Amino acid sequence: MIEVSAPGKLFIAGEYAVVEPGHPAIIVAVDQFITVTIEPATKNGSIQSQQYSELPIRWTRKNGELVLDHRENPFHYILEAIRLTEKYAQNQGQLLAFYHLKVTSELDNSTGRKYGLGSSGAVTVATVKALNTFYDLQMDKMTQFKIAALAHLAVQGNGSCGDIAASCFGGWIAFSTFDSRWVKEKQKKWTLNELIASDWPCLSIQPLEAPKNLRLLIGWTGSPASTSDLVDQVHQSKEEKQKMYAQFLVESKQCVEEMIQAFKAKNIPLIKQMITKNRQLLVGLSTFTDVTIETPALKELCNLAEQCGGAAKSSGAGGGDCGIVIADKKTGILPLMTLWEKAEITPLPLHVYHYQGGQK
Repeated sequence: MIEVSAPGKLFIAGEYAVVEPGHPAIIVAVDQFITVTIEPATKNGSIQSQQYSELPIRWTRKNGELVLDHRENPFHYILEAIRLTEKYAQNQGQLLAFYHLKVTSELDNSTGRKYGLGSSGAVTVATVKALNTFYDLQMDKMTQFKIAALAHLAVQGNGSCGDIAASCFGGWIAFSTFDSRWVKEKQKKWTLNELIASDWPCLSIQPLEAPKNLRLLIGWTGSPASTSDLVDQVHQSKEEKQKMYAQFLVESKQCVEEMIQAFKAKNIPLIKQMITKNRQLLVGLSTFTDVTIETPALKELCNLAEQCGGAAKSSGAGGGDCGIVIADKKTGILPLMTLWEKAEITPLPLHVYHYQGGQK
């Protein structure tokens, strides 16, 4: 049996702007995982995921394509990841086989509510990684990222794929997305393997090392949000407010680039300053697009953290889910934990996850 895992992620800075090529974000992989297991099978295979149902969906293959024998299909990301990875495998001369694929997730709570840790990105990456091992494709991390990104875009249609990058590479990363229009154009003309072997314009994935005394705290508001819906809403509104949106992009890029330099210089006060600035930029974006990014619960989460000496902001698309706090390790966290508890904000005991040599 093959078992692989992919970590969840949290956006630290650069949300919304990151969907535009060349606009950076800082993202971190966290130690909650989606795990995929694969066992060889004969005649037919199955896909099983506790995220949706304990009942496996049966599938077979017709004319080299995977076919479900179930009309209700909640496994879009998994299926697209399988389709593209198997296409890549066939192009490498691999014979396709049957298998039972099972997904287990730590990225939601016991009732199945998501924490906003990028479960769709992580399940896509974990599926690609598992099939990479199953078919012995020996893909490097960038190849895995590109296949998972193509699968994710085919299903979601928007987003930066920053969650894919964090799940693939682990640790802290500075990320700028690729020109998706260029990728879609080349998809029509090139083979999958040619597309993956090429350099994608604007794509940048750069590991960062956090200062030793930096403390990352995460609070969950208990209110899940839909990233793709929120990104859609902002994009619909940006057409009308083009000038303000362009200014937001300029200021977000400047803020995140300064934060990246602060990471490299191990300058925690400057990192905190840029976190606060990024929060203000997102509040401004929310105002002129009329899209709720910082909910009342997220606002309280952040304000309480600032009272206790931290710098805080919403993480990811906002609209619910998580807020992040950057503090110095000298800053005591018990007063904040007490205040959060009174405000019904759940601290998530997450840590930064780094891949060690091999893969988890």
